[in-house]
Amino acid sequence: MAMSRYTYILATLAFLLMSGCSKDEAEDLDSTELEYYESAQGSLRSKNYANAVSKLQLLEARFPFGRYAEQAQLEIIFAYYRSAQPEAARAAADRFIRLHPRHPNVDYAYYIKGLASFDEDENFLAKLFPMDPSTRDPGAARDSFDDFSLLIRRFPNSEYAPDAKKRMQYLRNLLASAEVHVARYYIHRGAYIAAANRGRYVFENLQGTAAVPDALAIMVEAYQLLGMNSLAEDTLLVLSANFPEHKSLDDEGQFRSSKSVKSSRKSWLNILTFGLMG
Repeated sequence: MAMSRYTYILATLAFLLMSGCSKDEAEDLDSTELEYYESAQGSLRSKNYANAVSKLQLLEARFPFGRYAEQAQLEIIFAYYRSAQPEAARAAADRFIRLHPRHPNVDYAYYIKGLASFDEDENFLAKLFPMDPSTRDPGAARDSFDDFSLLIRRFPNSEYAPDAKKRMQYLRNLLASAEVHVARYYIHRGAYIAAANRGRYVFENLQGTAAVPDALAIMVEAYQLLGMNSLAEDTLLVLSANFPEHKSLDDEGQFRSSKSVKSSRKSWLNILTFGLMG
């Protein structure tokens, strides 16, 4: 009987000791996780974004189910974006959206993803030369437009929606100008059907942009060069009725073709920039 009572007391003491150790270990883990998170926050505040990425990755790896795991996943999107890693930022945003589609701040992931694409075409060549943005590859601009459009559709009341709308208007103008730029190139190369199709795309899908009158002028010229006089006349009526001051129209409203025989001699700047300048 005494032995049983003694065994009971030992078991109770062992249980209390183990419980205390587990509690201490849990508190230590919580403290360590908080230290990791605060250290990452310090890197973000000091704008050391590459270091912040490393710390946030380590935090998520060590504490995948911790109290700061979701926040770390969200903040790493921003850190990638600010450290000029647009592809990594978009991938991190896609991952967060997939894992946490109902998170209260998931709209932020959509927004940063759009920003990453928005800034991506600010490449080395664009900074080195004063290039027209419409002459660059519009792929990133299209991605950004789609990302912002998705944000506005899913979260119309998001705090990021107003800025996204402004950027979308800029992107619409940029994409329309890019289409016109390509259409002019097609005119120069003699690809008149392709030029007319580019102009019609702008007129039908990008109304309200500054490139619409230029798109109509390209359509008129392409149809004239193709011998499609009826289409050319109808398009000219639309152009003259809505944009009578367009540079392609003379004082009497007659169309002035821009196509002329030019010298094939290219400048060194034209050669270096692959025909974009000079």
